[in-house]
Amino acid sequence: MKKVLYIILLLAVVTTACKKFEEFEKDPNKPGEVPPSLVFTNVLSSSVYYPWSEEQRWNQFWCSNYAYYDDQEYDWTTTSFNYSKLNNVKQMVAEASRIGLPENNAYSALGKFFNALFYIDMSMRLGDIPLSQALKGLENTKPVYDSQKSVFQQALVWLDESNSDLQKLIDNHDNSLAGDFMLGNNLEKWQKVVNAFKLRTLITLSKKDGDTDLKIKQLFADVMTNPVKYPLMSSLDDNLIFSFNSSTDKYPLNPDNYGFTATRNNMSATYLNTLAALHDPRTFIVAEPAPAKIAAGLTSQDYDAYVGASSGESLDDMSTKMLNGEYSAINKQKYYGSYTGEACIQIGYIEQCFNIAEAINRGWISGNAEDFYIKGIKASWTFHGVAVETNWNDYYGQTSVKYKGNTADGLNQILTQKYLGFFQNSGWEAYYNNRRTGIPEFLTGPGTANSGRIAKRWQYPSSERTTNADNYLSALKSQFGSQNDDINDSMWLVK
Repeated sequence: MKKVLYIILLLAVVTTACKKFEEFEKDPNKPGEVPPSLVFTNVLSSSVYYPWSEEQRWNQFWCSNYAYYDDQEYDWTTTSFNYSKLNNVKQMVAEASRIGLPENNAYSALGKFFNALFYIDMSMRLGDIPLSQALKGLENTKPVYDSQKSVFQQALVWLDESNSDLQKLIDNHDNSLAGDFMLGNNLEKWQKVVNAFKLRTLITLSKKDGDTDLKIKQLFADVMTNPVKYPLMSSLDDNLIFSFNSSTDKYPLNPDNYGFTATRNNMSATYLNTLAALHDPRTFIVAEPAPAKIAAGLTSQDYDAYVGASSGESLDDMSTKMLNGEYSAINKQKYYGSYTGEACIQIGYIEQCFNIAEAINRGWISGNAEDFYIKGIKASWTFHGVAVETNWNDYYGQTSVKYKGNTADGLNQILTQKYLGFFQNSGWEAYYNNRRTGIPEFLTGPGTANSGRIAKRWQYPSSERTTNADNYLSALKSQFGSQNDDINDSMWLVK
């Protein structure tokens, strides 16, 4: 009996020893294979920029007047890479292949869009970044940095391929996409998002519109003159939005945090004072009148009663003036009144209208810039719940608002209204447009720190200094002429 037991144990050991090491390495508590729809949901979630976030403070839409919570300082340090997000995109495409979907499928087509989105997002914050040698794992742990120009070139290729791939799927009535909590698995809407993002990308490159490699004007014109091949958004219904709910994804300002932040946040002068100066009815929707102005005899329907604080003001002064009722608070009933709030636009129709108006104003394409300028304003009004027809004639009758033609003044109007349309939406786009054009003027002072400067970029992740030092230092030298990772240096994009 002992001999038989010994033989059985020996066989068990031999059998176990024959197993591949990789089988022991697997974590039984983690799924090795997941449906692409689940990965897609994760990719979508990781792409979201939220309202009332730090991005929106540095966009100078709102201010924190209480140092314990936040400040307005542009003394940025390091930011993060997006490679974990990009690895998820890569995994999503791989899982679609694993379950037997054709080579061109909804996940692979949208994978190209998200590659463009995440790489551009990184490059907009940093400048040059690893791309061609990135995501190689142990094959290459020290990737070289690709120039910002080449990052944008590759992104534009991906966007064009994504558009073409989506069109083929739409023509074939493909309905294999799942897990889409933003657009309800609607490939036609996704195709419009891809092309709206392409227009954003091209406008972002406006300082390089003479570059013969990039051919920005031609690419913009290609989209605008071929609506069948490049369908665009036609209304707010086509927006790529993140919607909030009362359980898992509550609106950032809601009844739960009213007592913590409602009096410690106030409106920024860059945004609110611009609205009020234009006698824009959005003023009454986004903010409350300053109590001191009401006490002095003004009413809630007087634009002069709405006053934002300069982001450059010291927190001590801002806090004191807020307590004295000199500044307008966020419209607490609107923004703290529910858990669902309003949806947050990530890529939208309002911006698309102003991007087209800007391209016409710059002479890239022919068309009626005023038409798109008006559409953009009206779309933003509609989003905020303004009665458009009731207020439009008085508003547009003002010389400060009526389009001044394809001139520098007209461009200023387009860019100002685009800024107003970005309120609490689209992540960093208001800041990026200011960095590119200087419009509107961002306010500075003790409260913004950084010696009165608006930072132009972030520093690379600190890990690059130790894990990829040679390529990191080389990238700094080629971009800025030194190996100093300075937040006030200008990247290629805005030179």
